[in-house]
Amino acid sequence: MSSNHSQVLLHVVFEHAAGYALFAVKEVEEIGMLLPQVVEASVLNVGKFSSVVNLSAFFPFKSAQTALENINAISEGVLHADLKLFLETNLPIGGKKKALLGVSDAKLGAALQEDLDLSIQTGGVVAEIIRGIRLHFHSLVKGLTAQAASKAQLGLGHSYSRAKVKFNVNRADNMIIQSIALLDQLDKDINTFSMRVREWYGYHFPELIKIVSDNSTYCKLAKLIGNRKELSEESLEALEEITMDSAKAQAILDASRSSMGMDISPIDLINIESFSNRVVSLSNYRQELQEYLRSKMGQVAPNLAALIGDVVGARLISHAGSLTNLAKYPASTVQILGAEKALFRYWGSPSLLGVRMAAVMAGQGWIGSG
Repeated sequence: MSSNHSQVLLHVVFEHAAGYALFAVKEVEEIGMLLPQVVEASVLNVGKFSSVVNLSAFFPFKSAQTALENINAISEGVLHADLKLFLETNLPIGGKKKALLGVSDAKLGAALQEDLDLSIQTGGVVAEIIRGIRLHFHSLVKGLTAQAASKAQLGLGHSYSRAKVKFNVNRADNMIIQSIALLDQLDKDINTFSMRVREWYGYHFPELIKIVSDNSTYCKLAKLIGNRKELSEESLEALEEITMDSAKAQAILDASRSSMGMDISPIDLINIESFSNRVVSLSNYRQELQEYLRSKMGQVAPNLAALIGDVVGARLISHAGSLTNLAKYPASTVQILGAEKALFRYWGSPSLLGVRMAAVMAGQGWIGSG
């Protein structure tokens, strides 16, 4: 460049929420003469900075949708038709002066170099010039106020973020993380509520607690039996249906006839039955949720589910934050996750889980469906 002493004409393209702007930087024989330190000294002062750059052309976006399409293209490093037309129309190409275009994004620079056959400059002095343009943009573009520029940025920021969130709907592991958290909460709540039913109904029929240990079954029986004094041989079949054990059903009937429990009023029974009904409904929903989780794990991480089960697999994904994070973890991190007590309660012993975790670590490459 220095051999023929031809002047270098540096232009800088700046992408703003309001539109594209092309700035001409003062002519110099060597781009190296524009040192970052020199530009940096004038960046904060709009008067000094205006002597370094001046606006060549401005292309305002016609709508919020156009702005979003252009920003999406830039973020992907793709040259949008609007930007291409803008540069072809306003960038002086040819002649004695060598045209050099400064851009902030290297990926976009590569796309411009390929499509328009331009000399591209990124970083260094260009980064300082763009910093100054960003700071004084509303002053450099006539008719654009600071308020209008800020409003455009805010609107585009919301649209861009919303589009990115919508684009992320395929993150099915989000549903798994929420499901396992809800499953844990339901387990705690059902256990707490069942203990309340046992304590409440135990005043009337204390013997039932010793005969039936399962919480859900106890609540169903409390709802069915009601007043123990009204329990008869005719109820035996219904008791058998809930307990799935004829001996247990007979034991309940016998215990009701010789119970030490206190008498209970109809209004108290109505409240106990109503609460028992709620607990049974929660238990039923928990089973539905577990089925949903099983099907989701089958779709999203079938290999992980096959190795360590649906619940523990879902818990690992939840601990990692996402399936992608879990797949990227080194074996040592997966081992630490597997050592947590929260995972042990779903397996008979830590050693059994350890065997399964070793299998996960060995097959880390195929945690997902691939």
